[in-house]
Amino acid sequence: MSKFYRTIVTVEVLSEQPLKVDDLDDLHHAITTGDCSGKVDFGNSEEVDGPTMAKLLMAQGSDPEFFQLDEHGNPVE
Repeated sequence: MSKFYRTIVTVEVLSEQPLKVDDLDDLHHAITTGDCSGKVDFGNSEEVDGPTMAKLLMAQGSDPEFFQLDEHGNPVE
């Protein structure tokens, strides 16, 4: 069976105006060459089981089949 991992990445942005970005590319630009200061914290990765990964995927609006799982976290063959 495959291993699955969950990593939470936190980005703190300091700016003079409210931050208005639509995606990660815009966020990257804002803190590397734009008018914002940014700090990225790469949290620890934690191993999760199939059922937990299926729930996490569905909570993000993704299908568990992304990692070849059914909705209960069982491998799809």
